Amino acid sequence: MGRERDPFRIPRAGWEVAPAAGLASLDLNGSGTALGGGEFVTESTLGGIAVYAIYQALLSAMRTEAMRRRGEIDRATQLQSIATTVWESSKQGAVVSAALGVVLLVFPWMTLPLTLVGAVGLGKASLDLFHAFWDGLSPEQQANLNRAAFDAGVNLRRFVDGGGAAAAAPAA
Repeated sequence: MGRERDPFRIPRAGWEVAPAAGLASLDLNGSGTALGGGEFVTESTLGGIAVYAIYQALLSAMRTEAMRRRGEIDRATQLQSIATTVWESSKQGAVVSAALGVVLLVFPWMTLPLTLVGAVGLGKASLDLFHAFWDGLSPEQQANLNRAAFDAGVNLRRFVDGGGAAAAAPAA
């Protein structure tokens, strides 16, 4: 699983969050259970849109914050970029979630395999969020965080693929 290192590219929510989006559901009527197939698919779709939108907002905000700090974009451009990527991701999330909602309605036993695949996808999503967070830090902040992690017995090098301040041994 490679790490995207292009500082000008905003990562997009992909298939890593699809299983979680397919399993997410927003209870619209407060009943706790879906009364019919249409309600189940609707609640699953809205839950999936929320998962995609939140994940994309976090990815976009962290990556564009790094770009803003470097002076490559201003705050207005940052907000526009976040809004645009969240909108595009939400549309993708609606399609994926609706399709998975129908699949789960017809084949409810698919919940377990989807949950297992979702755990792997959420692991990748977590790494993507960490990388976006890491890239948004200044070199000094990266060095301080790396030093604190080293003092706590954690090696961040495996998470940042040997890039930046994590490649060098922290100063005592």
